[in-house]
Amino acid sequence: MSASTQQASVVAVRVVDLECRLGGRPVVAGVGLDVRYGEVLALVGPNGAGKSTVLGAVAGDLAASAGSVLLDDRDVGEWSTRDLARRRSVLLQSHEVSFAFTVREVVEMGRAPWLGREEQDDDEEAVAEAMRRADVVHLADRPFTQLSGGERARAALARVLAQRTDVVLLDEPTAALDLRHTEDVMAVARDLAAAGRAVVVVLHDLSLAAAHADVIAVLDAGRLVAHGAPADVLTPEVVSSTYGIDVHVIADPDGRLLVVPRRAPRPHPDTPSRPI
Repeated sequence: MSASTQQASVVAVRVVDLECRLGGRPVVAGVGLDVRYGEVLALVGPNGAGKSTVLGAVAGDLAASAGSVLLDDRDVGEWSTRDLARRRSVLLQSHEVSFAFTVREVVEMGRAPWLGREEQDDDEEAVAEAMRRADVVHLADRPFTQLSGGERARAALARVLAQRTDVVLLDEPTAALDLRHTEDVMAVARDLAAAGRAVVVVLHDLSLAAAHADVIAVLDAGRLVAHGAPADVLTPEVVSSTYGIDVHVIADPDGRLLVVPRRAPRPHPDTPSRPI
């Protein structure tokens, strides 16, 4: 089913009482949430909270030790590798390529799942559109291995966009990006949702999540501690207890939430400094 025929209320991915173990140690436990077509869901939480683990389980790349992950009402483990690649695309934190492929060649790899199907006729258009949206057209002939961290992140995003799946999973897509490209990437996530796709994005910037996500899921120590609309989830109480730091939650001029740490006032220039 194409994204354009999906209804926003339809659940794309259902996570039920998920538990994941790494090295025999539980890193995620009791997580349950729905990802809907037409929405952006942001996974947030402190370092080591289990965000990437949950994303890996949703992608079908990490097996659950208990609970289940359903993609279109079917256990994600039951999908073939090829069919799974046609249903969901994944942007990982690491953007490594072993050989000196050009950026265009890396982006073209996103079309591999459609080899031998009628969608293959769209390869050229899909690659061109993905490169434009990720702002890597001018890098097309550059070896991927010679790119900066931010350029690699954008080229990797273009590969994901070229795949044209109905479920899009992005693990910290803005981590290496400047201010403009950060906003560009989140605008792409919103455009995907507006086109009927289901988007899950792991973020550290809570203000960015508040500005662009329809739903925010807060993880802490492998457990889901809050889940809902940004205004319901990003309260000073939830953020402070989760991150161990006092914060202000205020509205920007457009009414979007900003999460700002409470900082001690700077000393006056005439105030003698204290020894460290």
